[in-house]
Amino acid sequence: MRLAIISDIHGNLEAFTEVLRDIDASGIDEIFCLGDNVGYGPDPEHVVGIMRERAIPCVMGNHELGIVDPLSLDWFNPVARRSLVLTGRLISAETLEYMRGLNTFMVKEGCLFVHGAPPASISTYLFELTHSQLFQLARTMQQDLCFVGHTHDLGYIRLDEEESSPMVLSEGIFPLAADCKYIVNVGSVGQPRDGDNRAKYVVWDTTAGTIEVKFVRYDIATTVEKILRLGLPSVNARRLW
Repeated sequence: MRLAIISDIHGNLEAFTEVLRDIDASGIDEIFCLGDNVGYGPDPEHVVGIMRERAIPCVMGNHELGIVDPLSLDWFNPVARRSLVLTGRLISAETLEYMRGLNTFMVKEGCLFVHGAPPASISTYLFELTHSQLFQLARTMQQDLCFVGHTHDLGYIRLDEEESSPMVLSEGIFPLAADCKYIVNVGSVGQPRDGDNRAKYVVWDTTAGTIEVKFVRYDIATTVEKILRLGLPSVNARRLW
């Protein structure tokens, strides 16, 4: 099977639309989403509407949590917090209810999907895990493969019981060793922060035992114009360039 894993769309309809177009042309069997469909961007309602219409399985991200649990807003920096307050005014009651129903993790095809870090953290960044925590994951994580988002930065950690090897991912196909465990960060569809402004997503080929990193161009100018017109923080627009 060929599975597409997307994350951190952040209300960026233009990026999401182009990624879906690329997915639909790539012989993908199923799509999984790692959360943060909202926040920062101008089209949270439309993005979530497409997610629901296409029945894409999704876990909760920290930005969904910020919407459904206002007490969690204290965790966010001022820009993200203001973005979430404005985002809350752009979504319907149905979208709010949908986000409330998202789980913190899911296991599909023998693989773990979570927004922040395994086993089920919404808000932990992958780079925050210590060596001892990574070794513990190598011993205790039941799945050999885990996909995460949250950092907006592509990369993976190869785990065994003696060492952990963090690596940066770039565009292309990468083999997965059968005798190791992996935590793969799939980057961001809607707001990449890896120095390349194209939308990112990953394809996992369960038969070939590979992951493929896809870079997709989209109409950044339209997204930027909408962000500024809605009065969202201007840094949300500058990050896209």
